[in-house]
Amino acid sequence: LMLVVGALALSGGCTAAAAPVDETIVIGIEHSRFSEERLQVEAGTTIRFIIDNNDPIPHEFIVGDERVQRVHENGTERHHAPRPGEISIPVLSERTTTYTFEEPGELIFGCHLPGHYRFGMRGTIQVVL
Repeated sequence: LMLVVGALALSGGCTAAAAPVDETIVIGIEHSRFSEERLQVEAGTTIRFIIDNNDPIPHEFIVGDERVQRVHENGTERHHAPRPGEISIPVLSERTTTYTFEEPGELIFGCHLPGHYRFGMRGTIQVVL
Protein backbone atom coordinates (compact mmCIF):
# COMPACT_ATOMS: atom_id res chain seq x y z
CA LEU A 1 0.00 0.00 0.00
CA MET A 2 1.42 3.42 -0.93
CA LEU A 3 0.06 6.67 0.42
CA VAL A 4 0.76 9.71 -1.77
CA VAL A 5 0.70 13.06 -0.04
CA GLY A 6 0.59 16.44 -1.73
CA ALA A 7 1.20 19.85 -0.23
CA LEU A 8 -2.37 20.72 0.70
CA ALA A 9 -2.67 23.36 3.40
CA LEU A 10 -4.74 22.46 6.44
CA SER A 11 -6.73 25.04 8.32
CA GLY A 12 -5.69 25.73 11.87
CA GLY A 13 -3.04 27.65 13.70
CA CYS A 14 0.65 27.06 14.10
CA THR A 15 3.18 28.35 16.56
CA ALA A 16 6.07 30.60 15.67
CA ALA A 17 8.50 27.87 16.75
CA ALA A 18 7.17 25.25 14.32
CA ALA A 19 6.78 25.19 10.56
CA PRO A 20 3.16 25.24 9.41
CA VAL A 21 1.82 21.76 8.78
CA ASP A 22 0.97 21.04 5.15
CA GLU A 23 -0.57 17.59 5.61
CA THR A 24 -1.41 14.99 8.27
CA ILE A 25 -0.70 11.28 7.88
CA VAL A 26 -2.16 8.76 10.31
CA ILE A 27 -0.22 5.52 10.68
CA GLY A 28 -1.56 2.67 12.76
CA ILE A 29 0.47 -0.02 14.48
CA GLU A 30 -0.90 -3.52 14.92
CA HIS A 31 0.93 -6.83 15.44
CA SER A 32 4.27 -4.91 15.37
CA ARG A 33 3.63 -3.61 11.85
CA PHE A 34 2.97 -0.13 10.53
CA SER A 35 -0.25 0.25 8.53
CA GLU A 36 1.74 1.98 5.77
CA GLU A 37 4.91 0.61 4.17
CA ARG A 38 5.57 3.32 1.58
CA LEU A 39 4.79 7.00 1.56
CA GLN A 40 5.42 9.70 -1.01
CA VAL A 41 5.66 13.38 -0.05
CA GLU A 42 6.74 16.55 -1.82
CA ALA A 43 10.06 18.18 -0.92
CA GLY A 44 9.51 21.22 1.28
CA THR A 45 6.41 19.71 2.88
CA THR A 46 5.90 19.60 6.64
CA ILE A 47 3.96 16.50 7.65
CA ARG A 48 2.21 15.89 10.96
CA PHE A 49 2.39 12.17 11.71
CA ILE A 50 -0.20 10.74 14.06
CA ILE A 51 0.96 7.30 15.18
CA ASP A 52 -1.74 5.10 16.71
CA ASN A 53 -0.30 2.13 18.64
CA ASN A 54 -2.95 -0.60 18.91
CA ASP A 55 -0.47 -3.13 20.33
CA PRO A 56 -0.09 -4.30 23.95
CA ILE A 57 3.62 -3.34 23.74
CA PRO A 58 5.32 0.05 23.24
CA HIS A 59 6.83 1.13 19.92
CA GLU A 60 8.69 4.08 18.43
CA PHE A 61 8.58 6.00 15.17
CA ILE A 62 11.93 7.25 13.84
CA VAL A 63 12.24 9.13 10.51
CA GLY A 64 15.66 9.45 8.89
CA ASP A 65 18.16 8.12 6.40
CA GLU A 66 20.04 4.82 6.72
CA ARG A 67 22.62 6.41 9.05
CA VAL A 68 19.91 7.64 11.44
CA GLN A 69 18.28 4.22 11.41
CA ARG A 70 21.62 2.49 12.09
CA VAL A 71 22.35 4.82 15.03
CA HIS A 72 18.96 4.03 16.58
CA GLU A 73 19.21 0.30 15.86
CA ASN A 74 22.59 0.13 17.63
CA GLY A 75 21.79 2.70 20.33
CA THR A 76 20.46 2.29 23.82
CA GLU A 77 17.85 5.06 23.95
CA ARG A 78 14.63 3.30 25.03
CA HIS A 79 12.46 6.43 25.19
CA HIS A 80 12.50 9.42 22.88
CA ALA A 81 11.73 12.90 24.05
CA PRO A 82 9.54 14.55 21.46
CA ARG A 83 11.78 15.85 18.68
CA PRO A 84 10.97 16.14 14.99
CA GLY A 85 10.59 12.69 13.50
CA GLU A 86 11.38 10.77 16.72
CA ILE A 87 8.74 9.65 19.19
CA SER A 88 7.98 6.82 21.58
CA ILE A 89 4.42 5.49 21.53
CA PRO A 90 3.27 3.79 24.73
CA VAL A 91 0.96 0.76 24.81
CA LEU A 92 -2.50 1.39 23.29
CA SER A 93 -1.93 5.11 22.76
CA GLU A 94 -1.46 7.76 20.10
CA ARG A 95 1.42 10.24 19.72
CA THR A 96 2.15 13.00 17.20
CA THR A 97 5.33 14.31 15.62
CA THR A 98 6.08 16.62 12.71
CA TYR A 99 8.84 16.42 10.14
CA THR A 100 9.83 18.75 7.31
CA PHE A 101 11.10 16.96 4.20
CA GLU A 102 13.70 19.36 2.82
CA GLU A 103 15.42 17.44 0.01
CA PRO A 104 14.25 14.94 -2.60
CA GLY A 105 15.38 11.36 -1.98
CA GLU A 106 14.39 8.38 0.11
CA LEU A 107 14.06 8.22 3.89
CA ILE A 108 13.06 5.41 6.20
CA PHE A 109 10.70 5.24 9.16
CA GLY A 110 11.09 2.47 11.69
CA CYS A 111 10.82 1.14 15.21
CA HIS A 112 14.07 0.16 16.91
CA LEU A 113 12.89 -1.49 20.09
CA PRO A 114 14.71 -4.84 20.38
CA GLY A 115 14.07 -6.97 17.30
CA HIS A 116 11.33 -4.78 15.80
CA TYR A 117 13.31 -3.30 12.89
CA ARG A 118 14.75 -6.69 11.90
CA PHE A 119 11.23 -8.15 12.13
CA GLY A 120 10.20 -5.65 9.43
CA MET A 121 8.76 -2.77 11.41
CA ARG A 122 9.85 -0.13 8.92
CA GLY A 123 8.82 1.63 5.73
CA THR A 124 10.09 4.12 3.16
CA ILE A 125 9.28 7.72 2.38
CA GLN A 126 9.97 8.87 -1.17
CA VAL A 127 10.51 12.64 -1.20
CA VAL A 128 9.79 14.06 -4.68
CA LEU A 129 9.96 17.47 -6.32
